[in-house]
Amino acid sequence: MVTTHNLGFPRIGARRELKFALERYWKGQSSRDELKAAGAELRERHWKDQARLDFAPAGDFSLYDQVLDMSFTLGNLPRRVHGFHGDPLDNYFRVARGRSANEAEAEAHDACCGGVAAGEMTKWFDTNYHYIVPEFDAATQFSLDASRLVEQLAQARALGVNVKPVIIGPVTYLWLGKAKDGSDKLALLPRLLPAYAALLDYFTAQGVEWVQIDEPVLVTELGAAWREALITAYGALETRRVKLLLATYFGPLRENLELACTLPVDGLHIDAINARDEVDEVAARLPASSALSVGVINGRNIWKTDLNAALQWLEPLHRSLGDRLWIAPSCSLLHVPVDLNSVTRLDPEIRSWLAFALQKLDELTVLAGALNHGCASVAEALEPNAAAIESRRVSPRVHNPAVKAAIASVDAVLGKRASPYPQRAGKQAAILRLPAYPTTTIGSFPQTVEIRHARSLFRSGELDQAGYNAAMEREITRAVKEQEALGLDVLVHGEAERNDMVEYFGERLDGYAFSQSGWVQSYGSRCVKPPILFGDISRPKPMTVEWISYAQSQTNKPMKGMLTGPVTILNWSFVRDDQPRSVSCCQLALAIREEVLDLEKAGVRVIQIDEAALREGLPLRRSEWHDYLRWAVEAFCITANGVQDETQIHTHMCYSEFNDIIASIADMDADVITIETSRSDMELLDAFDDFNYPNQIGPGVYDIHSPNVPSQEHIVDLMKKAAERIPSERLWVNPDCGLKTRNWEEVIPALRNMVAAAQTLRRAV
Repeated sequence: MVTTHNLGFPRIGARRELKFALERYWKGQSSRDELKAAGAELRERHWKDQARLDFAPAGDFSLYDQVLDMSFTLGNLPRRVHGFHGDPLDNYFRVARGRSANEAEAEAHDACCGGVAAGEMTKWFDTNYHYIVPEFDAATQFSLDASRLVEQLAQARALGVNVKPVIIGPVTYLWLGKAKDGSDKLALLPRLLPAYAALLDYFTAQGVEWVQIDEPVLVTELGAAWREALITAYGALETRRVKLLLATYFGPLRENLELACTLPVDGLHIDAINARDEVDEVAARLPASSALSVGVINGRNIWKTDLNAALQWLEPLHRSLGDRLWIAPSCSLLHVPVDLNSVTRLDPEIRSWLAFALQKLDELTVLAGALNHGCASVAEALEPNAAAIESRRVSPRVHNPAVKAAIASVDAVLGKRASPYPQRAGKQAAILRLPAYPTTTIGSFPQTVEIRHARSLFRSGELDQAGYNAAMEREITRAVKEQEALGLDVLVHGEAERNDMVEYFGERLDGYAFSQSGWVQSYGSRCVKPPILFGDISRPKPMTVEWISYAQSQTNKPMKGMLTGPVTILNWSFVRDDQPRSVSCCQLALAIREEVLDLEKAGVRVIQIDEAALREGLPLRRSEWHDYLRWAVEAFCITANGVQDETQIHTHMCYSEFNDIIASIADMDADVITIETSRSDMELLDAFDDFNYPNQIGPGVYDIHSPNVPSQEHIVDLMKKAAERIPSERLWVNPDCGLKTRNWEEVIPALRNMVAAAQTLRRAV
């Protein structure tokens, strides 16, 4: 009989219950016990949803981030929080976001003075999920604290659910972290392994049969030292008495395939969505006693699985492996919404093509039924699945001949500015007349209760279009006046009318669809609803011009037009899987280019095209970067570079390690780039030690993902570090991301300090 299991489940809840529980706790509106109870309730619900599987995961639920959970399990806390006492949950949130709940901070005020530096945050492999980066130094020690897993195992057993604990493997854990003192992370492996051995001994004592140990580092290009570390780590853990399922995902194993097959574990999970061609070879190379788990359901996208096509290759594999075959989603279902049944206002035809987390588990059980009992036993599920797959394949809503013709006409000239940067910079300076160290923000301002209320009334039909427009104009006016009072140099309209930087544009482009409740966790309590890119993309009419023009009418200062770039729209969408991503991206580029040109015609002289997700789309293997960067940079250039020299193009990138792609970023030829550097203490600017970046840059000095307000002195210090690498005449001063998740009470003092810091810096020029 084939074994069914899941690698991880969305933790936020179908109605974002975890988000709201967290935010109530952080605001001091609920107790620690109430927050923990909310988490327990979600776990119970999710385990019951997975009870049909042979194994459900335990330990995949997190109040903020699974990597941060692993750091606390291993006793690896940043030194800046070592002096705090009390409930570990308070320290947990201090590392995650700079402070815990309000009342907890009041009790510890003498120690933390209102907060500490939050842990650095970056993208989980090539996804839009953000994790908290583990911090190491040469003196780092590890000590096991299994309390989180103890609690979850006990709860699962009380519910009668058969679970396998899920932990991040030791080599991937070190690979994900940073040595703050420049020491060798791998030198810590001998200290780390005893903590893992003790954890596995604990599981054995608890009667656990299988433990899922995630080593996605195996799908990356590994040097000899990292490959040897895997051999050392699993050799040291070989004496365990609990069975290990080594899980890889997000890509093929390739040169690491033989290594993965020979590590002393009891089972291996591979991502058969991205590594279908490796399944047979892995099956042949695995020891005869080892289980092979194949990720046959796509855990990263929302399209239905072609179950009949999957069975064509699973059935012979099952005949060969028998009980050794396990099936699962390709990766954790963290990256998809919880339940399609909660979506009621989606076009019925498009809805018939989709599967969210719960529906993916349905697909898994259908496949298991077919393998275990024959296809006839699940014919009632296979037939409608086949009909949905065919419906999508032939639907005229997916294919637009006019869009395909536009793609065919794209040439190299379309992506080039008329003049090189030095000529453009002079013309732009003459028009904009900005001071040294000009100040701006990244685009959004707080999404207030009033904004959300107006949007809710508008969507329910209780507020008409005129009333909604008037409400948004009031908020735009407020944002403009606040910026003028603060003394910012280049203003933004605040994006009051936008629910999300990608969803807003997707709603106005043909070829997209939306689920009103298809929420996915981005980090902590931050959730997004990725739009569904199902067909060829085109822009029926202008999307932002009216709002930006209104904002410009409220001020004499330069007003930035705010757009999301094609690569970010692509990477933050659920993308169609029936054509290359590069083609979809080029379609988006042509559509957004039309908006850029319309903004310029309306007199907007500064246009920001955010490409926050450029780097996260990189393939996990460096050898494949060139092709991706070629078409991604080309798409941005098509979007941005049709404007006149006098129009200043900005772009923004956040929470991305882009030092190793700085040359490609320079090829984008944006006049100004703004980046995240506050959490990394300007570490991202190390790229400029060896690369002479030719254009202007705004290193983010205000960490908007933390409620902490940066001081004027701190911002000055960060900008001085930046000026050591980049000439001061090419530096801007700005936050590291948009401000929609903060509140005005935090934003005003933070921006006031930022403007004051810029004024201090100008006096020194």
